[in-house]
Amino acid sequence: MIKFDDNDQNLRVDALHKQEEERLIEMLSKKYDLPYIKIVPQMVNIEAVSLIPEKVARESFIASYDIPSKNQIALAVFSPNNPKTQKVIDSLNQKGLSTTVSMASRDSLNIVWERYKEISLAKKSEVGVLDVTSDDISVLMEGVSNINELTTKITELLNSKSTNRLSRIFEFILSGAFVIKSSDIHMEPQENGVRVRYRIDGVLQDVINIDHEIYKRISTRVKLLSGLKLNVQRDTQDGRFSIRFKNTDIEIRTSVLPGQHGESIVLRILDPESISVSLEGLGINNQLLTILKKEITKPTGMILTTGPTGAGKTTTLYAFLKKVLNPDIKIITIEDPVEYHINNIVQTQVNRSTNYTFLSGLRAALRQDPDIIMIGEIRDGETAKIAVNASLTGHLVLSTLHTNSAAGTIPRLIDLGINPKVLATAMSVSMAQRLVRKLCNDCKVASTPKAGELTILKHIVKKINIKHPDSQVTVPQTIYNAREGGCEKCNGVGYIGRIGVYEAILMDETIEELLDKNPSEKEIVTAAIPQGIFNMQEDGIMKVIEGTTSLHELGRVLDIEIDT
Repeated sequence: MIKFDDNDQNLRVDALHKQEEERLIEMLSKKYDLPYIKIVPQMVNIEAVSLIPEKVARESFIASYDIPSKNQIALAVFSPNNPKTQKVIDSLNQKGLSTTVSMASRDSLNIVWERYKEISLAKKSEVGVLDVTSDDISVLMEGVSNINELTTKITELLNSKSTNRLSRIFEFILSGAFVIKSSDIHMEPQENGVRVRYRIDGVLQDVINIDHEIYKRISTRVKLLSGLKLNVQRDTQDGRFSIRFKNTDIEIRTSVLPGQHGESIVLRILDPESISVSLEGLGINNQLLTILKKEITKPTGMILTTGPTGAGKTTTLYAFLKKVLNPDIKIITIEDPVEYHINNIVQTQVNRSTNYTFLSGLRAALRQDPDIIMIGEIRDGETAKIAVNASLTGHLVLSTLHTNSAAGTIPRLIDLGINPKVLATAMSVSMAQRLVRKLCNDCKVASTPKAGELTILKHIVKKINIKHPDSQVTVPQTIYNAREGGCEKCNGVGYIGRIGVYEAILMDETIEELLDKNPSEKEIVTAAIPQGIFNMQEDGIMKVIEGTTSLHELGRVLDIEIDT
């Protein structure tokens, strides 16, 4: 007895009908002297689709699928004799658009019409806000606590038969980043797919590879949300949008970079929770913490923190502001951009298109009678001079500077044209910092230091004991390392969370006297030894001895080779 598969039979019949229609349209196109086109998804420009409302397009059997050049639109029609179709074409021409018309089957038109789903998904984001708090996302996220579980869930979603699976991939990638506490999402097109990675605790980790077709939809969605141009694919673009996740608004910074295999997208996640850490929770050692608490309560002076991008400088400055914030003082910030919003502080953002720079912002802020001014970064001599002057005229100034060390701040400011004598009076503290990953307490492994490790430990412990003869730190017989393969709690890397390593130099009489001689960094470091403040190597080694981080991780972030 022969069994018939009705579904298979229907599919075959449907395929034959489509083939017949394609042949018919191709034949009719010659009759009407119009080009014939068979549309595939890769040909569709979402910005072109949006030029005709979906209802009008479907009723008129017309689809706008590309923008070949400025003021030109490529149209696909089922029949050029349809009065509704011609009415739409005339309407586009009246708007100053030049139209090129081709004939296409209903199957080709449907491929274009399907893209209206992406436009409808963006309606929620007209003001740059996307809500990912829906029940189905919450259900999908249940049981996800590490990257392996997230990868499994995304794979299941990709392989599912759900009609909205593709529209949910983006929300799921975002939600997963929030749950796992990623600071950035990297989507990098390659020849055979698109690599999706999270930056967790400063280190990139693979999440999943997706195909180019899915990524095309995701990139379109990101651009719509971020207010970027959809038809620009060979130039860099930057934008922003907000995510509403579990009753919290999280800001996302978007960066788009053209590449060989498509546009690379990086989403930087500015989670307000990431700056909820207190000043005491940053990892600053007790001696330096006591000094800083005293300095930030002074009515005047300048405190600078230095370090590379991603070293936690902004978080440190915010911690200072939150520590001193009270109803009796006025605080103004000039930032680029405003990364986190703090209540009861006036926060302003640099805007190059209106010529609102750090310099103009600082000048304006001083006319607002602030007690404390935070400048996101001192980039030029003029800004440096006004910042120094502000600290001399009754203001506490907090800012950042790009140097590698606390000692490097002084030569840098002198290079920017600051008079050394004025600098000696204006500056209170120069800091430098880095972030190191903390060992996972659930899986860290104790070990005896190897010969090379022991040499480094002995050398730096000796320097610590010279600075602090009363403490007499001993070289540890046991240190801790990350377990290979980690555990579920730390996503298999052996580390979870980060902590700062710090150094600072106070502007005391010894440093003041040295400034007239245009000192080098090394001379400043030597002159600051009596202050007894750890440098970053020493602070880091103390965290290694305490079992907070590993010597290997410290070496990844700092140069800990022995001085000769």
